[in-house]
Amino acid sequence: MKNSKIIAALVTLALPVAAWAQKAPEYTFTIVKENPITPIKNQYRSGTCWCFSALSFLESEAIRINHITDTLAYPDFSEMFVVSHSYQDRADKYVRMDGHLGFAAGSECEDVIHIMADYGLVPQEVMTGMNYGTELPVQGELDAVLKAYVEAVAKNPNKTLSTAWKRGFKAICDAYLGETPETFEYKGKSYTPDSYRDSYKLNPDDYVTLTSFTHHPFYKPFVVEVCDNWRGDQAYNVPLDEFMDALYYALEHGFTTTWGGDVSELGFTRNGLGILPDTEAKVTSGSDQERWVGKADAGAQAEKAELPREKTVSQADRQLWFDNKQTTDDHGMHAFGIAKDQNGTRYIMIKNSWGETGKYKGIWYLSDSFTRGKAIDFMVHKDGLPKELKKKLGIK
Repeated sequence: MKNSKIIAALVTLALPVAAWAQKAPEYTFTIVKENPITPIKNQYRSGTCWCFSALSFLESEAIRINHITDTLAYPDFSEMFVVSHSYQDRADKYVRMDGHLGFAAGSECEDVIHIMADYGLVPQEVMTGMNYGTELPVQGELDAVLKAYVEAVAKNPNKTLSTAWKRGFKAICDAYLGETPETFEYKGKSYTPDSYRDSYKLNPDDYVTLTSFTHHPFYKPFVVEVCDNWRGDQAYNVPLDEFMDALYYALEHGFTTTWGGDVSELGFTRNGLGILPDTEAKVTSGSDQERWVGKADAGAQAEKAELPREKTVSQADRQLWFDNKQTTDDHGMHAFGIAKDQNGTRYIMIKNSWGETGKYKGIWYLSDSFTRGKAIDFMVHKDGLPKELKKKLGIK
């Protein structure tokens, strides 16, 4: 997901929303379905939500596929193993395209599937990625250094590329994130990254992505046009109602999904709520969390509000917001359950990667309207799709 969007204009809040923010009762959520997840992590000052969310999803997949019931046996996959390989793959493509490709921290959840397929996975304790003096990720310097490096190489000042540039780029990644291991010992066993991945029966070919837009034909795949989709991955395009039905079906049947979309709305609060009133959020700089939901004192006000009447989102609304950039790929998260509020409105339960923050300690509740309007796509195991939809899409 893109974590570098700059919002320059201050947004004037509508009067009904201002009233909502002054006098509302608390939301009361009842869990309808909750699937297993691993503990909350904190991406902190890194733009790697795409990796944190997709690896959290794969950890839940490992739990589901292998019927792991002991929480002490839950996997903990290394984010920075994936990030390091992703940076190196992206640098190679950037140079091949003479610099005509976005190069930043953001990416898409499908990137993790490519890395898992090509390089495997490793446990967090084997490669923590914290080699630069902080306890949590702070990667502004790393991102700037890597971009400057590939920009210089892509200019090809010698009129032919040297045999050293890839080694030099890898050396930067290794210095900041640690070397990616070829073999390692873990819990008394020897692994390669491939054999460790395979020990959890994770098959990269089993994962599909769904989206819903009208500028491409339904029931066919297309490359979603966002800058962070630098690999050109395709998503299956389905009508909005079927998109939502498939998401609920997966969650109801024991599967989890990724959730990629826009969190720059006023209704996406610091305290674990995502709803869709008719305003936009003011965005501030700083940590990834503050970038999208603002300072703590600003976010706290929204949680005092009445349960508002939310926008009814049509397919046309969704398309308009994507076309005019009101909906972008700000952030990636992990969907793992369904809940209802005291009025019976359905919510998607979301595991975020901003640490155990907010009212629900790192969990967000996204309303049906919010996801209809603001989720660009979600990734799921193909067995988590309704059979009729799989047939329409030609998925075996």
